[in-house]
Amino acid sequence: MGPATNGSDASAERPTSGAPARASNAFRPRGEASAPAYAVLRKRAQFQAVARGGRFHAKAFSLQARRIGDGSDDAPARIGVTVTKKVGGSVERNRIRRRLREALRRAAPLAARPATDYVVVARRDALDASFERLIDELARAMRHLDAKLGREPPPASRAGGGLP
Repeated sequence: MGPATNGSDASAERPTSGAPARASNAFRPRGEASAPAYAVLRKRAQFQAVARGGRFHAKAFSLQARRIGDGSDDAPARIGVTVTKKVGGSVERNRIRRRLREALRRAAPLAARPATDYVVVARRDALDASFERLIDELARAMRHLDAKLGREPPPASRAGGGLP
């Protein structure tokens, strides 16, 4: 065994400056080094502000949306996911949350509009719904709310072509 250390040598191995700082709460799709597709809502006040916006109800979730600021397309979309205790135990809630986050990762680049906050309120049906159905419903809900908020829908090529 090597000599015992008191931890002073360990700090010399860690970089103290020049190390990349943790990125903002932006989510970057896997395999893409470009700008993030969307940022993540984390604070309660952000979720409450979005709750005062438009709503779209699907079988597996409700989607709430609200424009950010003046509605200019400078800011990325911000998305939050919430699963209440009413939906089930922690295992089910975490599984639903993971499924919705992955569905959002795939649907948001197709339908999420910049400068818009979205909150997905999960329902128990999100646990058993097919994954493709979740993606399709999320994209459809985002397009519907964008139209409701007074924006033109995304071009068909970005919207996933034949999605309903």
